[in-house]
Amino acid sequence: MKLFNAGLGRTGTTSLKVALERLGYGPCFHMFDVTGDEARLAQWEKVVCEGQRPDWNALFDGYTSAVDGPPAVYYREMAEAFPEAKMILTVRDAERWYQSTYDTLYQFVLMNESKRPDPRSMPARIYRVTSTMVWDGLFGGRFSDKDHAIEVFHRHNQDVVEGFDTGRLLVYDVKQGWEPLCEFLGTDVPETPFPHANDTAAMRERLAQAAGGAR
Repeated sequence: MKLFNAGLGRTGTTSLKVALERLGYGPCFHMFDVTGDEARLAQWEKVVCEGQRPDWNALFDGYTSAVDGPPAVYYREMAEAFPEAKMILTVRDAERWYQSTYDTLYQFVLMNESKRPDPRSMPARIYRVTSTMVWDGLFGGRFSDKDHAIEVFHRHNQDVVEGFDTGRLLVYDVKQGWEPLCEFLGTDVPETPFPHANDTAAMRERLAQAAGGAR
Protein backbone atom coordinates (compact mmCIF):
# COMPACT_ATOMS: atom_id res chain seq x y z
CA MET A 1 0.00 0.00 0.00
CA LYS A 2 1.69 3.15 -1.25
CA LEU A 3 -1.16 5.65 -0.99
CA PHE A 4 -4.70 5.96 0.33
CA ASN A 5 -7.43 8.59 0.34
CA ALA A 6 -9.14 9.79 3.52
CA GLY A 7 -11.81 11.79 1.67
CA LEU A 8 -15.46 10.80 2.08
CA GLY A 9 -17.52 9.35 -0.74
CA ARG A 10 -18.82 11.74 -3.41
CA THR A 11 -15.68 13.87 -3.30
CA GLY A 12 -14.31 12.51 -6.57
CA THR A 13 -13.08 9.20 -5.20
CA THR A 14 -13.90 7.20 -8.32
CA SER A 15 -12.21 9.75 -10.57
CA LEU A 16 -9.19 9.61 -8.25
CA LYS A 17 -9.16 5.81 -8.50
CA VAL A 18 -8.99 5.99 -12.29
CA ALA A 19 -6.33 8.70 -12.13
CA LEU A 20 -4.14 6.77 -9.70
CA GLU A 21 -4.29 3.66 -11.84
CA ARG A 22 -3.21 5.69 -14.86
CA LEU A 23 -0.26 6.98 -12.83
CA GLY A 24 0.88 3.47 -11.93
CA TYR A 25 -0.75 3.24 -8.49
CA GLY A 26 -3.02 0.35 -9.39
CA PRO A 27 -4.83 -1.74 -8.67
CA CYS A 28 -6.66 0.85 -6.59
CA PHE A 29 -9.14 -0.37 -3.96
CA HIS A 30 -12.61 1.21 -3.90
CA MET A 31 -15.82 0.46 -2.01
CA PHE A 32 -17.03 -1.09 -5.26
CA ASP A 33 -14.51 -3.88 -4.57
CA VAL A 34 -16.42 -4.67 -1.38
CA THR A 35 -19.95 -4.38 -2.73
CA GLY A 36 -19.15 -6.46 -5.81
CA ASP A 37 -17.27 -9.33 -4.14
CA GLU A 38 -18.99 -11.56 -1.58
CA ALA A 39 -15.71 -12.87 -0.14
CA ARG A 40 -14.31 -9.37 0.33
CA LEU A 41 -17.63 -8.21 1.81
CA ALA A 42 -17.38 -11.05 4.33
CA GLN A 43 -13.89 -9.83 5.34
CA TRP A 44 -15.21 -6.36 6.07
CA GLU A 45 -18.32 -7.66 7.85
CA LYS A 46 -16.02 -9.28 10.40
CA VAL A 47 -14.11 -6.02 10.92
CA VAL A 48 -16.97 -3.51 10.81
CA CYS A 49 -19.91 -5.43 12.24
CA GLU A 50 -18.24 -8.04 14.43
CA GLY A 51 -15.31 -5.99 15.71
CA GLN A 52 -12.61 -8.35 14.50
CA ARG A 53 -9.09 -6.94 14.70
CA PRO A 54 -8.16 -5.99 11.12
CA ASP A 55 -5.31 -7.66 9.26
CA TRP A 56 -4.64 -4.64 7.06
CA ASN A 57 -2.22 -6.43 4.76
CA ALA A 58 -4.78 -9.16 4.09
CA LEU A 59 -7.65 -6.70 3.59
CA PHE A 60 -5.69 -4.79 0.94
CA ASP A 61 -3.69 -7.67 -0.48
CA GLY A 62 -2.94 -7.04 -4.15
CA TYR A 63 -3.71 -3.32 -4.01
CA THR A 64 -1.23 -0.47 -4.35
CA SER A 65 -3.63 2.32 -3.38
CA ALA A 66 -7.08 2.74 -1.84
CA VAL A 67 -9.86 5.32 -2.00
CA ASP A 68 -13.44 5.82 -0.73
CA GLY A 69 -14.80 3.82 2.21
CA PRO A 70 -13.54 2.05 4.26
CA PRO A 71 -10.23 4.00 4.04
CA ALA A 72 -12.04 7.29 4.69
CA VAL A 73 -13.33 5.92 8.00
CA TYR A 74 -10.26 3.90 9.02
CA TYR A 75 -7.64 6.40 7.84
CA ARG A 76 -5.96 6.69 11.25
CA GLU A 77 -5.53 2.94 11.58
CA MET A 78 -4.33 2.67 7.99
CA ALA A 79 -1.82 5.47 8.50
CA GLU A 80 -0.35 3.48 11.37
CA ALA A 81 -0.48 0.14 9.53
CA PHE A 82 1.17 1.60 6.41
CA PRO A 83 3.56 4.23 7.81
CA GLU A 84 5.29 4.81 4.46
CA ALA A 85 2.04 5.36 2.54
CA LYS A 86 1.16 8.86 1.40
CA MET A 87 -2.32 10.24 2.02
CA ILE A 88 -4.79 12.29 0.00
CA LEU A 89 -7.82 14.10 1.35
CA THR A 90 -10.29 14.73 -1.46
CA VAL A 91 -12.47 17.75 -0.71
CA ARG A 92 -15.50 19.41 -2.27
CA ASP A 93 -17.92 22.25 -1.62
CA ALA A 94 -19.92 21.03 1.37
CA GLU A 95 -23.37 21.93 0.03
CA ARG A 96 -22.72 20.17 -3.28
CA TRP A 97 -21.20 17.19 -1.46
CA TYR A 98 -24.29 16.80 0.73
CA GLN A 99 -26.73 17.03 -2.17
CA SER A 100 -24.73 14.54 -4.25
CA THR A 101 -24.47 12.11 -1.34
CA TYR A 102 -28.15 12.41 -0.50
CA ASP A 103 -29.17 11.87 -4.12
CA THR A 104 -26.98 8.78 -4.52
CA LEU A 105 -25.45 6.86 -1.61
CA TYR A 106 -28.16 7.78 0.89
CA GLN A 107 -30.86 6.55 -1.47
CA PHE A 108 -29.52 3.02 -0.93
CA VAL A 109 -30.17 3.52 2.78
CA LEU A 110 -33.71 4.73 2.16
CA MET A 111 -34.43 1.87 -0.25
CA ASN A 112 -33.31 -0.70 2.30
CA GLU A 113 -35.27 0.93 5.11
CA SER A 114 -38.49 1.11 3.09
CA LYS A 115 -38.26 -2.46 1.81
CA ARG A 116 -36.13 -4.70 3.97
CA PRO A 117 -34.26 -7.28 1.87
CA ASP A 118 -33.57 -10.84 3.00
CA PRO A 119 -30.98 -10.50 5.80
CA ARG A 120 -28.75 -13.03 4.03
CA SER A 121 -28.81 -11.17 0.71
CA MET A 122 -25.97 -9.05 -0.62
CA PRO A 123 -28.02 -5.80 -0.42
CA ALA A 124 -28.81 -6.45 3.26
CA ARG A 125 -25.19 -7.27 4.06
CA ILE A 126 -23.91 -4.19 2.21
CA TYR A 127 -26.47 -2.06 4.02
CA ARG A 128 -25.38 -3.48 7.38
CA VAL A 129 -21.69 -2.75 6.73
CA THR A 130 -22.20 0.74 5.33
CA SER A 131 -24.70 1.72 8.02
CA THR A 132 -22.48 0.49 10.85
CA MET A 133 -19.45 2.23 9.39
CA VAL A 134 -20.90 5.42 7.91
CA TRP A 135 -24.57 6.25 8.41
CA ASP A 136 -24.95 5.11 12.04
CA GLY A 137 -21.23 5.33 12.75
CA LEU A 138 -19.71 8.48 11.30
CA PHE A 139 -22.99 10.40 11.02
CA GLY A 140 -24.63 9.06 14.18
CA GLY A 141 -27.82 8.07 12.38
CA ARG A 142 -28.50 11.72 11.47
CA PHE A 143 -27.42 12.09 7.87
CA SER A 144 -30.90 13.35 6.91
CA ASP A 145 -30.19 16.36 9.14
CA LYS A 146 -28.30 18.43 6.57
CA ASP A 147 -26.68 20.82 9.04
CA HIS A 148 -25.43 17.94 11.17
CA ALA A 149 -24.11 16.01 8.15
CA ILE A 150 -22.21 19.04 6.84
CA GLU A 151 -20.78 19.67 10.30
CA VAL A 152 -19.52 16.06 10.38
CA PHE A 153 -18.08 16.49 6.88
CA HIS A 154 -16.14 19.61 7.93
CA ARG A 155 -14.98 18.02 11.18
CA HIS A 156 -13.77 14.90 9.38
CA ASN A 157 -11.72 16.97 6.94
CA GLN A 158 -10.32 19.15 9.71
CA ASP A 159 -9.30 16.10 11.75
CA VAL A 160 -7.42 14.67 8.77
CA VAL A 161 -5.62 17.96 8.07
CA GLU A 162 -4.67 18.46 11.72
CA GLY A 163 -3.55 14.86 12.15
CA PHE A 164 -0.88 14.66 9.45
CA ASP A 165 1.92 16.87 8.20
CA THR A 166 1.87 18.37 4.73
CA GLY A 167 4.77 16.24 3.57
CA ARG A 168 2.58 13.15 3.83
CA LEU A 169 -0.85 14.63 3.04
CA LEU A 170 -2.28 16.30 -0.06
CA VAL A 171 -5.57 18.17 0.32
CA TYR A 172 -7.02 17.88 -3.14
CA ASP A 173 -10.07 18.82 -5.19
CA VAL A 174 -10.24 16.65 -8.32
CA LYS A 175 -11.27 19.78 -10.25
CA GLN A 176 -7.63 20.83 -9.90
CA GLY A 177 -6.70 18.13 -12.39
CA TRP A 178 -3.41 16.35 -12.83
CA GLU A 179 -0.84 18.96 -11.78
CA PRO A 180 -1.09 19.00 -7.94
CA LEU A 181 -1.60 15.24 -7.82
CA CYS A 182 1.40 14.51 -10.03
CA GLU A 183 3.57 17.01 -8.17
CA PHE A 184 2.67 15.33 -4.87
CA LEU A 185 3.46 11.88 -6.25
CA GLY A 186 6.50 12.92 -8.24
CA THR A 187 5.11 11.61 -11.53
CA ASP A 188 4.84 13.08 -15.02
CA VAL A 189 1.57 14.75 -16.00
CA PRO A 190 -0.33 12.57 -18.51
CA GLU A 191 -1.30 14.03 -21.85
CA THR A 192 -4.82 12.63 -21.51
CA PRO A 193 -7.54 14.66 -19.73
CA PHE A 194 -8.09 14.04 -16.03
CA PRO A 195 -10.83 11.39 -15.64
CA HIS A 196 -14.37 12.29 -14.66
CA ALA A 197 -16.03 9.11 -13.43
CA ASN A 198 -19.18 8.08 -11.59
CA ASP A 199 -21.37 11.15 -11.83
CA THR A 200 -24.75 11.22 -10.08
CA ALA A 201 -26.59 9.38 -12.85
CA ALA A 202 -23.97 6.63 -13.02
CA MET A 203 -23.95 6.24 -9.25
CA ARG A 204 -27.72 5.99 -9.03
CA GLU A 205 -27.61 3.22 -11.63
CA ARG A 206 -24.99 1.33 -9.60
CA LEU A 207 -27.06 1.67 -6.44
CA ALA A 208 -30.23 0.47 -8.14
CA GLN A 209 -28.36 -2.62 -9.31
CA ALA A 210 -26.98 -3.23 -5.82
CA ALA A 211 -30.39 -2.84 -4.21
CA GLY A 212 -31.94 -5.27 -6.68
CA GLY A 213 -29.23 -7.85 -6.36
CA ALA A 214 -30.75 -9.96 -3.60
CA ARG A 215 -30.83 -13.69 -4.11
